[in-house]
Amino acid sequence: MENLNWGYIQLGLVVLAFGGLQVWWISSVFWKRKLARPLSEVEFKRSLERIWEKRS
Repeated sequence: MENLNWGYIQLGLVVLAFGGLQVWWISSVFWKRKLARPLSEVEFKRSLERIWEKRS
């Protein structure tokens, strides 16, 4: 009976680890989506100014 319970405990730990990885992966996908938004005019102008400063 102890071996059967230990197997369920191991399976539960694997399920928890897998679920945690899924939550982490899905949240990282949504976080990247927030960062990949279009630039505003001011942000675009600043990025171009930084590029031109580096070249000169």
